[in-house]
Amino acid sequence: MRGKILFVVGLGVGYVLGTRAGREKYDQLKATVTKFWNDPRVQERVDDVQDFVKDKAPDVAEFLADGAKKVVSQVSGANKSTASKPAARKPASKSTTSKSSSASSAAK
Repeated sequence: MRGKILFVVGLGVGYVLGTRAGREKYDQLKATVTKFWNDPRVQERVDDVQDFVKDKAPDVAEFLADGAKKVVSQVSGANKSTASKPAARKPASKSTTSKSSSASSAAK
């Protein structure tokens, strides 16, 4: 949703900055936006959203804090378990060994 709002705002800004129609179109657009924003129905929705955010913000903050603690504990636990284990070495490739054996056998 946030991306859509930013896109529409970007379109509006682009129109205003890119228009060649002059000040009249800018003033007309500004008046339309101001009329829309000051509409009682829009302001009622703005108030509803503000109340909703104020009501849900503590829950969201707690949820995010719990999630962050969980991630930190998982990362800390993963670092401890990998740090205590020695790194495993890969065995030498068999194809390299067999080629050198074949070459030495053929040389004899």
